[in-house]
Amino acid sequence: MKSTILRRHYRVNPDTLQLERVEHGIHYWLRRSGWYLIGGVCLGLVFFFVFFYFFPSPREASLIQYNKTLSSQLETMERQVDQIQVVINDLAQRDDNLYRAILGAEPIPQSVRLGATQQISYYDSLARMSNTQLLADVQRKIDVLEKGLYVQARSYDEILQLAKTQEVRMENIPAIQPVLNKDLKHMASGYGWRIDPVYHIRRFHEGMDFTAPVGTDIFATGNGTVSYVGWRQGYGETVEIEHGFGYRTRYAHCSKLLVREGQKVKRGDVIALVGNTGKSTGPHVHYEVHYQGVPIDPRNFYFYDLNPEDYDKMVQLSSNMGNMLD
Repeated sequence: MKSTILRRHYRVNPDTLQLERVEHGIHYWLRRSGWYLIGGVCLGLVFFFVFFYFFPSPREASLIQYNKTLSSQLETMERQVDQIQVVINDLAQRDDNLYRAILGAEPIPQSVRLGATQQISYYDSLARMSNTQLLADVQRKIDVLEKGLYVQARSYDEILQLAKTQEVRMENIPAIQPVLNKDLKHMASGYGWRIDPVYHIRRFHEGMDFTAPVGTDIFATGNGTVSYVGWRQGYGETVEIEHGFGYRTRYAHCSKLLVREGQKVKRGDVIALVGNTGKSTGPHVHYEVHYQGVPIDPRNFYFYDLNPEDYDKMVQLSSNMGNMLD
């Protein structure tokens, strides 16, 4: 029969039925100490992991605050970059209207506007920078960019003032819409690829369509000489005006022609009436602007007609797909 331990240091002797003191050897105490040691280590590990994951050290708290500060600075820089991008877009719009429409210079290629892509090694070097170095580098570039944009904007203003002194050129270049359209409700389709309303295929639309009732006045958009009056295949009754400086305009689908070839006209003169002649699916005027014999987007030539807000709205409307009327 095995002995039964009733108390910590005593046991019942089965022969004498007396309590006898138990003398533990060194192995007992070593084993007992080992269990206490293991329990203490486990409890310590539990406390360590709890404090490690849920209670940051002073150094960690400092780093967390530092990262919050960096994040705030980066957000500020991002807002600055967004504001700069708005200015860049405005300058690009002014450039399209100013250089191309007023000075007759070649437009800046899109690749040049976007800039050359940095080498991959440059971005690798940024990745190796510390946060402080990266912030300083970004801030320095933003400062340089802001100064450059300010100088460029002043340069555009000076060029605009110079262009205004070129009275003859300014009077001749197309600069208004061919019909009264202050509320922009007569815009039907813009320049670019569209769905042909008759053949139902994609076709490049070389002008802009303005809807209006038959008999609505059509205006010359710049001073010039009438170079063609008559019927053109697909265009119907058409008027074309040579403005000089490489510019020519076309007004198609008219119901009545009010000028003759060789006649001198001024911007705002009524040259024809809106109609529905030629390959047309509804009353409108099809308007084109040609430079050096090549059709270009007419929406860059309304700088006498539209303020910046209306111009942005007109750009959105002219991007509408599928509403070509001829």
